[in-house]
Amino acid sequence: MKKVISFLKKEPMLALSLLAAVIGFIITPPTLELIGGIDWRTLGTLLMMLTVLEGFKKENVLYPVVRLGSKLGRMTSLTLFLVFGVFFSSMFVTNDVSLLIFVPLTITLFRSAGKEKYILPVISMENIAAIRGSLLMPFGSPQNLFLYGKAEVSLGRFMLHMSPLCLMSAVLLAVFIFILYRKDPRESAVPEEGSGKERENWRLTPRRGAYLALFAVVLTVIVTRTSLWPYALAVVLTGAAIADIKLFLRVDYVLLFTFLCFFLFSSSIANNPAVAAFLKESVAGREYWWSIGLSQIISNVPATIVLYPFTQNFAGLIYGADTAGLCSLIGSLASVINYRIYVREYPGNGRKFIKTFTLVSWAFFAIVVIPGLLLSAWSFFS
Repeated sequence: MKKVISFLKKEPMLALSLLAAVIGFIITPPTLELIGGIDWRTLGTLLMMLTVLEGFKKENVLYPVVRLGSKLGRMTSLTLFLVFGVFFSSMFVTNDVSLLIFVPLTITLFRSAGKEKYILPVISMENIAAIRGSLLMPFGSPQNLFLYGKAEVSLGRFMLHMSPLCLMSAVLLAVFIFILYRKDPRESAVPEEGSGKERENWRLTPRRGAYLALFAVVLTVIVTRTSLWPYALAVVLTGAAIADIKLFLRVDYVLLFTFLCFFLFSSSIANNPAVAAFLKESVAGREYWWSIGLSQIISNVPATIVLYPFTQNFAGLIYGADTAGLCSLIGSLASVINYRIYVREYPGNGRKFIKTFTLVSWAFFAIVVIPGLLLSAWSFFS
């Protein structure tokens, strides 16, 4: 028992998600309908991505990108490259996937340059970039994908309504980066002598090629939203097992279980008649604040699914859901991914991550929250 308690103390997000799942079961006893309400596609896609990225790390597949980043020369340029890499890639491969790709890359590059003191503020800005860049496209985040399917508006109209917040966020991110390096805008990002990997004679081996092919399968599943994702999951896991069976010992199963617990909680909420009646009376006309607030308890994806049936102001719901991730780790499950990546590299530094993440995110939130509220009066359907 002591070992379990000690483990949960080291994994606060897992402990919180377990508590949420237990509360959910108290609110609504588990049934087959409740289990069916879990977003198994997201969990399957996450398992595929985590497995493939472990292969990337073990085989140093991203070395060419590391080498490109190391050639930028200055910390300002390197950080702009990384943060806006997340910002733009999140529009197409979802915010959580963009973080899975770029946060480990950021840690690798900053370590090689001897700039670990900048890792926390930069990956906090990457978290913001993932949340705010992904809002432009319907497939940038799970909540956008869900709401886009419900709204029945054109892609052009969707992007038109999301573009003001996206553009504002891009400008603010650039400002935040220049503030970070204000003391020395020309600070060098050249790797330290003897760091080794930056001079690796990289070549495309069969194993690296296999991981790249599996990565392409995962991206295809995400972009096409195919119903055949279970077959893709089987292909990816089988391919990874053939390439290196030991990869499965390295996969972050704690993250997967954390997601599962949060999905169990949201499904329990949605299936309880008393809770549904309360939301019906309370949400209409207050969608923006409700989506931000509820997301701090169950994250923005489950909150969006729970609130949608009781929504009159569609714009308020989607703007709130795409702003909620700036308030806390719980606000967006993409933030949980960021946290997990960092604490796996720096065990015991979870509180340090939360402190920096909260400071940077709340500074950003304070600037964008009111414009988001004002824009929520702009109807998607007029």
